[in-house]
Amino acid sequence: MKKAQFAKVGEIKVIDTPKPQIKQPDDVIIKVVRTCVCGSDLWSFRGLDQKEDHSENNGHEAIGIVEEVGEEITTVKPGDFVIAPCAHGCGHCAACLAGFDGSCQNHTDNFSVDYQSEYIRYQHGQWALVKVPGQPSDYSEGMLKSLLALSDVMATGYHAARVANVSAGDTVVVMGDGAVGLCAIIAAKLRGAKRIISTSRHADRQALVSEFGATDNVSDRGEYAVEQIMSLTNGSGADSVLECVGTDQSIKTAMQVGRPGAIIGRVGVPHTPKMDMTAPFFKNTILAGGPVSVTTYDKKVLLKAVLDGKINPGKVFTKTYNLAEINTAYHDMDERKVVKAYIKM
Repeated sequence: MKKAQFAKVGEIKVIDTPKPQIKQPDDVIIKVVRTCVCGSDLWSFRGLDQKEDHSENNGHEAIGIVEEVGEEITTVKPGDFVIAPCAHGCGHCAACLAGFDGSCQNHTDNFSVDYQSEYIRYQHGQWALVKVPGQPSDYSEGMLKSLLALSDVMATGYHAARVANVSAGDTVVVMGDGAVGLCAIIAAKLRGAKRIISTSRHADRQALVSEFGATDNVSDRGEYAVEQIMSLTNGSGADSVLECVGTDQSIKTAMQVGRPGAIIGRVGVPHTPKMDMTAPFFKNTILAGGPVSVTTYDKKVLLKAVLDGKINPGKVFTKTYNLAEINTAYHDMDERKVVKAYIKM
C-alpha cells in the first residue's frame, strides 16, 4: 500500500509499505476513504519539534471502511463505514464516563498517527470507532467532508464550547481562525450563543466565520484586539472565550477579554509551559480544556447534527488533493493558501 511519510522538515513523501495487520485483539484495520492535513501536522513540517527524518507521519484524521477486526471487536464488522476519531477512549473508565475520553485512563496509546495512508490499524476500536449509516457512496462529497471533520476538528471546536459551558444567550469570543477556531464558532452557535466574536485576519476565513455564525469580527491583535472586544461587549467582557491557538498572545488575550467569572475553553495546545495565574485569580477566571473527546461528542451530538443538516463543518476543507499530492497539500496549508487540505484516497 501507499502512505505519506515525514521525510524531513519541509518535505512529506509517499512511500510503499506493507499493509497493516491485526496486532492486538481490539485492533481494527480500516481502508481509508478520505483523510486530511491538520494544523498540528505542520509542527514537524515546520521543524518545531525534534521529529526524526523518514519517520511515521503525524496525520490522525480519517473516515473509511472496516476491512478486518480483532477477536475482541463486537461493535463493528467488515464492511461498516466508520469515523476514525483521533483519540481512542475505552468508554468505561472514570474519564470516559465523565465525557473526557481524550484523557482515557486505560490507554497509554490514546492518540492516532500515520493516517494519511491507504490502510490504517486503529487501536482500541471497540468503543472509540463511530459507525456511520450506509456506505460512502450514499453521501455527497460535501457530506463526506463534514463526516471527516468529525474525526477531529469539529469535535475539538465543540470541546472548547462544552468545557467553556457555552449556553443559550451567551456572548462568546473565539480565538483563532484555523479549522478548529471555525468549528468552535459552529459549536458556539449550535449551543445557543447569541453573540459570537471571531478574530480572523484573512478574507477567505472571514467569509466562513460569518457563514458559520459569527456576529462580529476583530482582526487586530494584542492590546488593540482587547480594546475592540471589550468595546463590543460594552466593557463587560465575554461570558466564554474559546482559545483555539495555544500561543502566548492568544492565551493572554483570552484571559483579558472574558468577564469576571468567565470560562476559557482551551483546545489550542499550549506553546509555553508557564503561565502567571495572578490576574485570572483576582478576576475569578475559570480555565478548562485539554485533549478532545471525539467519540463522546460524535455519538451524543455531532453525527446527528451533521446528518440532519444542522451543521456543515466540511466547509473548512477548501481544497482537494490526492495522496500523491500530499507534499503540495502541506505546503499550501503552511502558506495559508487553504484552510484545511482534504485528501481523496
